[in-house]
Amino acid sequence: MKQTQLTYKDFGLADNPFPEVDGPIQFGGIGCMDLLKFGFYNGNAVIRGMAMTQLLPFAAALWHFKNGLGDMFSDQGTNNPPWDDGSDSFENAERNLRVFYYMMYLLGIEYWCWHDLDLVPFGKSLEKFHKNIDKMLPVIKELSDLTGIKVGWTTQNLFSHPRYTDGAATNSDMGSFVMGWAQTKKMLDVAKWLQDNGCGATHHTFWGGREGYTLLLATMIGREKRHLATFLWMAVRYAQSIGLKIQFQIEPKPKEPSTHQYDRNAEVVIGFLREFKLLPYFGLNIETNHAQLDDHSVAHELTDGCNKSLVTGIDGNQGTRGLGWDTDEFPSDLMICFETMFPILASKEGVLNGFLNFDAKRNRGSYAPVDLLYAHILGMDAMALGLALAVVVLDEGHLQKLIDARYQSWNSRQGAAIERYIEDPDSVDLEQLAAEGYDVPLELDPANSGHFEAVKSIVLRSIPRAVALLE
Repeated sequence: MKQTQLTYKDFGLADNPFPEVDGPIQFGGIGCMDLLKFGFYNGNAVIRGMAMTQLLPFAAALWHFKNGLGDMFSDQGTNNPPWDDGSDSFENAERNLRVFYYMMYLLGIEYWCWHDLDLVPFGKSLEKFHKNIDKMLPVIKELSDLTGIKVGWTTQNLFSHPRYTDGAATNSDMGSFVMGWAQTKKMLDVAKWLQDNGCGATHHTFWGGREGYTLLLATMIGREKRHLATFLWMAVRYAQSIGLKIQFQIEPKPKEPSTHQYDRNAEVVIGFLREFKLLPYFGLNIETNHAQLDDHSVAHELTDGCNKSLVTGIDGNQGTRGLGWDTDEFPSDLMICFETMFPILASKEGVLNGFLNFDAKRNRGSYAPVDLLYAHILGMDAMALGLALAVVVLDEGHLQKLIDARYQSWNSRQGAAIERYIEDPDSVDLEQLAAEGYDVPLELDPANSGHFEAVKSIVLRSIPRAVALLE
């Protein structure tokens, strides 16, 4: 990010959208109670020989910046910022983008993510919609050149328009599939333009907001899944045809608004990609709240993905368990943040290959413009502390010792033989192995205890040293 201090006027704004601050948000020290300074996140800190900005490649979500803060019981939201006149004009969309960039500049966030519909209103035709996107691209380049802030990933909204009532790629109406492809092709062309003009866009996300079914009895599941695979193959081949080098990724979600979505969770997506030979071209963008909707932790989803080196992004947020729908809260739960960073740091790569995108919105009651700063500061602080805690737990090795002890019996010659049986059937004499089963003691061996409470204690007792790591 550019180091020269800028003002709101440099962003082409007539008024200061955030008069509470007079420049970029600073690190105020551990536990600082000035809530417009960071209390844990320090972009200049070096951990494991890497800058914190490298370990936490934050991105802001344009759709939540513009979120009206409606909810399940009211389409009328509470968010009415002074820079947004509520119109569908191009000028209003441009002003929102300029304020968005200024907000990211103040927070030190280096990337952003967006759907096509976030940038400009859809209007009365797809053709006009796409022309307005083209008209906005030079504005993105101007702001990118000014700040150094790049696009992280792009995508297309194939769930809000009435045409996508039953999805796009999996819709029973072929016209919706075709219109969805037109939007997708356009966003791949946009990504190529952004790359060619130094504006980023290294990733492209597919989130099938309605790619599933509402009523099973009315659904041809096999046909719809094949249509979805066809849609993804079209994207892969089109990108290749225009010379677009991009990391495609799928963001799993189990339900809501559909009864069942075909990208339910990491394991299901991996199986789907393998079935249709798409695995070499796609990664996973894992979201905490989506994992919770599937009754899993984000650690479960990330571990599944990291074990196969398929995690290419994270949507950093959290939900309220038991509600059954996305609340997309900014992350604040330390254990969730720890469980987000732990699998990434423990993976073969040891660093996130992608972006940590705040797919998170403010509470309906937090409608003041300054709450945008408070919310992102909260999320960045929480993830920084979660990162530090994961580093301490991994590097001190106490947890790994307990895990190694739990699985020590598999380190024997017989254990190694069983573990290679899939590749080498001759490694195990099945008759002899069954006979040895009669000699296994029926009493549990204390050496194989999971010591689950001790595992949790290790994490808890590491918190003070994690805090010290950030000082």
